[in-house]
Amino acid sequence: MPLREKIEALSARAGVGFGSEDRALFDEFKLALNRGKVRAAERATDGTWNVNSWVKQGILLGFRMGQLVDMSASSVLRFFDKETYRTRPMTLNENIRIVPGGSSIREGAYIASGVVCMPPMYVNVGAYVDEGTMIDSHALVGSCAQIGKRVHLSAAAQIGGVLEPVGAVPVIIEDDVLVGGGCGVYEGTIVRERAVLAAGTILTGSTPVYDLVREKIYQRTAEAPLEIPAGAVIVPGARNVRSETGRAWGLSLYAPVIVKYRDEKTDASVQLEDYLR
Repeated sequence: MPLREKIEALSARAGVGFGSEDRALFDEFKLALNRGKVRAAERATDGTWNVNSWVKQGILLGFRMGQLVDMSASSVLRFFDKETYRTRPMTLNENIRIVPGGSSIREGAYIASGVVCMPPMYVNVGAYVDEGTMIDSHALVGSCAQIGKRVHLSAAAQIGGVLEPVGAVPVIIEDDVLVGGGCGVYEGTIVRERAVLAAGTILTGSTPVYDLVREKIYQRTAEAPLEIPAGAVIVPGARNVRSETGRAWGLSLYAPVIVKYRDEKTDASVQLEDYLR
């Protein structure tokens, strides 16, 4: 029986205890996650991202069957978590730079060759981080987030996790995207390839994005998540509150704005990333 069918069958056994065979199946599934053989979402040939709900079910199984244990590094640094999700084992042969200073990668996350991890950063279970990406200091890659090739997650960038509901699209950051310092990308937002998010840009499912170049407004709908076009350069902006009280008080609301699309000048400004890697 394929791994998917086994995980779905085990997940359906709600309220039933787990035996040694069940634990062995989960360990097989977790190893597949660690190696990038299975992932929470995948891009189809037409560019559509499809959720693998069974993978999320498998991740949730780990929390159900895991016991809370003492993972403390010392009598001072105390940690208590499910023993099914310890720190991901790493080897030098994986060709991943993990700079000393307190970074952590949870089991069940895939980190590809050539990824650079600057301290302190954190990658949660189910995340997929592709080749040549840099995860800078204080950056977070949330559960099931999908990060493409040669992405730069700048200092304090927050890529939100979407584990439940299992059918929800996780946050997607495609190839060659630059996420500036202090940015936040949440609630299943898809950032297409080569986009640039200026420092402090926040993208959520409830925040419309204003495209000054194409004169369009992008928003999440009941059928689709918020999607940022390929090559878009986004900066934090504001829009006036049009209600009578809002005008009287001089209020404005946060609004991310696409001010241009990536060009040679933009490429030159981010070329330093190649040297950092």
